[in-house]
Amino acid sequence: MGHTGMDADVVIAGAGPTGLMLACELRLAGVEVVVLERLAERTGESRAGGMHSRTLEVLDQRGILDRFLDVGEPQPVGHFSGLYLEFDEHESRHPYPLMILQSAIEQLLEERAAELGVRVRRSSEVCGIRQDEDGVTVELRTPQAPPSTLRARYLVGCDGGRSTVRKLAGIDFPGTAATMTALIGDVELPGLTEDYVWVRRCAGGDFSAIAFEPGWFRVITSEYDRVVDRDEPTTFEQLRESLVRLAGTDYGMRAPRWVSRFNDAARQAARYRQGRVLLAGDAAHIHFPAGGQGLNMGVQDAFNLGWKLASVVNGRAPEGLLDSYHAERHPVGERVLHNTRAQSALARPGPQTDALRDVFSALMVSDDVNGYLRGMLTALDIRYPVDGDHQLAGRRVPDADLKTSVGATRVYELLHAGRPLLLDLGGGAAVAAAEGWADRVDLVEARSEDGFWPVPVIGEVPAPAAVLVRPDGHVAWAADGAPDTSALRAALTTWFGPAPRG
Repeated sequence: MGHTGMDADVVIAGAGPTGLMLACELRLAGVEVVVLERLAERTGESRAGGMHSRTLEVLDQRGILDRFLDVGEPQPVGHFSGLYLEFDEHESRHPYPLMILQSAIEQLLEERAAELGVRVRRSSEVCGIRQDEDGVTVELRTPQAPPSTLRARYLVGCDGGRSTVRKLAGIDFPGTAATMTALIGDVELPGLTEDYVWVRRCAGGDFSAIAFEPGWFRVITSEYDRVVDRDEPTTFEQLRESLVRLAGTDYGMRAPRWVSRFNDAARQAARYRQGRVLLAGDAAHIHFPAGGQGLNMGVQDAFNLGWKLASVVNGRAPEGLLDSYHAERHPVGERVLHNTRAQSALARPGPQTDALRDVFSALMVSDDVNGYLRGMLTALDIRYPVDGDHQLAGRRVPDADLKTSVGATRVYELLHAGRPLLLDLGGGAAVAAAEGWADRVDLVEARSEDGFWPVPVIGEVPAPAAVLVRPDGHVAWAADGAPDTSALRAALTTWFGPAPRG
């Protein structure tokens, strides 16, 4: 530890996908991390079922995507409120949802975290926090052990929708209450004669049954205007009775592996940062899990926050850089809450909604409508508010093929180390202007093999002469033709701190 009196640079509460992804990002940058997990071991519950294109790109940018592709299964289509959505193979190298269960995602990320030296402490529950100008004292409760404390410079709550960290930090969680109840379980259905059931609408709601592996089905029932107290236990019998109410049969349902419940309550933290305490994932936002956006948004929260927090901890950027985390990610969360409310409304039973779904389905045939919904659900269309009017500024950089002095590569391979990247495609002027930042930014001269780069929503754009890419794969600055070196240096200073003197 480089900071006297600290047990870690950063303490993360929660060892789910968000917390583990954040821990990996911080350790990649040399930050000392401790992850606290309330549970004694992973539950093994399947939970969320997939990853979208942008999350697959995030994993590709760190060189670990193959681990997930080996376990998951690419799907030909996605959906918006159960209505099929086509994907565009030109927008990403990974233009598909990957069906992979959350339990597998957590296992793979925990293995990656262990490789990087992340410390995970299980059976450790946060029960108090005290902030001061130098750090955060985290009070812990551990079974069969006296209360203890950890001292760190920052604490990040990745501890779910009922986040203890959020409550202890006094951060409000406004939003809208539930209007329906959904039950979910992994079960056997020996009486189901179909290969699967996809969102079959009924008088009181809808149900689906999808095989994740031979013999086992993910069953989901959704009943509207039926709201259950969130503290009421969820049982297999409740799932069976719900399916009977909707389908008229339980298809011989038996042998539950796991059952749970969710609803369409939608809430978002009023702020993602309170001093030295930050929030990410479900601790920052909850919503109806329509379109499979929740886990993806949490992993992308971590990807946005990780390099910024590491830069501050390592003394390379001022603390104000952390404010850009809320500025960039809070609007993304707002948009997801907005579209999931729309999907919940579009799933309501009744002839009026049936008519609306027919009209909406017809509209989705349009390339513009399909592209808009696709970009929103996959998060490929996100554009952060950065300085500069270049059409790439703020967007995620396309994974273009490149030729460098050491051979062929592609943009995402140059981001594996988690460092900023200045890619000079125009003859070296940009690299020369940025030499003062060579200790913290990878300066690469290359030639683009692609004359045009695909950008969701706006189409193909000419390959730039130079592009400055943040560690999270978003463009901080770009130029066509001769670069404005003063604007480049300003962007370098804003995002990665001033160049060292001398």
